[in-house]
Amino acid sequence: MSAKILIVDDEQTIREALSLILKEEGYQTEVAKDGEEALAKIRENNYDLVITDLKMPRMGGIELMEQIKRLAPRTSFMIITAYASLESAVQALRLGAFDYLMKPLDFDDVIIRIKRLFEHRHLVDENEFLRREVQEKFSVSNIIGESPPMKEIFRLIEKVAKTKGNVLITGKSGTGKELVARAIHYNSPRKNRKFVAINCGAIVDNLMESELFGHRKGSFTGAIRDKEGYFKVADGGTLFLDEVGEIPLHLQVKLLRAIETGEIIPVGDTNPIKVDVRIIAATNRDLEKEVEAGRFREDLYYRLNVIEIKLPSLDQRKEDIPLLVNHFLEKYNRELNRNIRGVDEETMKILLNYQWKGGIRELENVIERAVILCENDLITKEDLPPNLARVNVPPDRPVKLKEAVAQFEREHIADILQKTLGDKEEAAKLLGISLSSLYRKIDELKIQT
Repeated sequence: MSAKILIVDDEQTIREALSLILKEEGYQTEVAKDGEEALAKIRENNYDLVITDLKMPRMGGIELMEQIKRLAPRTSFMIITAYASLESAVQALRLGAFDYLMKPLDFDDVIIRIKRLFEHRHLVDENEFLRREVQEKFSVSNIIGESPPMKEIFRLIEKVAKTKGNVLITGKSGTGKELVARAIHYNSPRKNRKFVAINCGAIVDNLMESELFGHRKGSFTGAIRDKEGYFKVADGGTLFLDEVGEIPLHLQVKLLRAIETGEIIPVGDTNPIKVDVRIIAATNRDLEKEVEAGRFREDLYYRLNVIEIKLPSLDQRKEDIPLLVNHFLEKYNRELNRNIRGVDEETMKILLNYQWKGGIRELENVIERAVILCENDLITKEDLPPNLARVNVPPDRPVKLKEAVAQFEREHIADILQKTLGDKEEAAKLLGISLSSLYRKIDELKIQT
């Protein structure tokens, strides 16, 4: 749908000529002879752009802008002005007008400027949409989990997000440390500034200082231009130091100084640069043991560990596995254009009893593979990797004690009979009961021999 433009000018020839030209360009246009008529139209209709003269009877352009901003804050403005009222045009720009047009109007120039305005507005709207989308994606409500350990994590995230304190996130690989770090950032007052994530374990030692703090041209071989470090890039926002335990000792001192003073010194420079950065660090190492072993500075550890969030492993939150499975099913159904309804009961039991050493990342990989291989509308044991398909699923235990004891006796006697290759006399001896008692148990418990 084409943009809707309101032209406001007390000179009939200008408003009619401008309206005609813009209609030829495909815009919807309406006209008003002064500010009061324009305001009446604004109360009844929505306009993408108002082009208004500054000097008009009854109500001028500046007052009209102020009134419209209260009624329709998303409406854009362009000002028509003569050279004598250029100072008023500057005032209008300060109030939020996008541009001004000088009389006499050059219609080709007017069309170019309007196109530029709508291109700019499209970019602003797109950025706003993407920012909202990212904030929704990393909201606490989008982290999967209803287990008690995860509810405690959500409570911590909401508390920590409002503060400026540094955060240390600990947990095994695949527990979602970066997801939690992003949730903290996008629920904090810094959410409209940058979130910069660095994997400290992936940076070569001799380049790490330059990556963190930047460098000056000529400071070392290959430094052909000045470069901003991650601290400067994240200025005003959040810097996420993943695998912080990998930072070498000699750099830990400089990192500590940057955190304590809020200043960095690029490689090859002597002048400190002020930065405002919130640090969120993460590690799968036990940093206390690293401190004891002399591989991590104690003072840096306490600077980073103002607030610690310990993420549970997937084995510590088994009740969340069905939720995660459904989440990944929906994700890969969309991405791979499949329509898998779920997993069958046996498969879910396998997923619940498997030891997830790779954490959530491993579970996601298993579900993606299963969605690709599945030939029915339910994922079965055959769609799982061989190491999962071999998982022994313990039988369900009855709730009532008498039934549970009977089930145990049945399984135990059957197991002993299997070991004795069906020799009931030998089985009775091993069980410590008489042969007649064994026959009675076999009959009562309906044990197949």
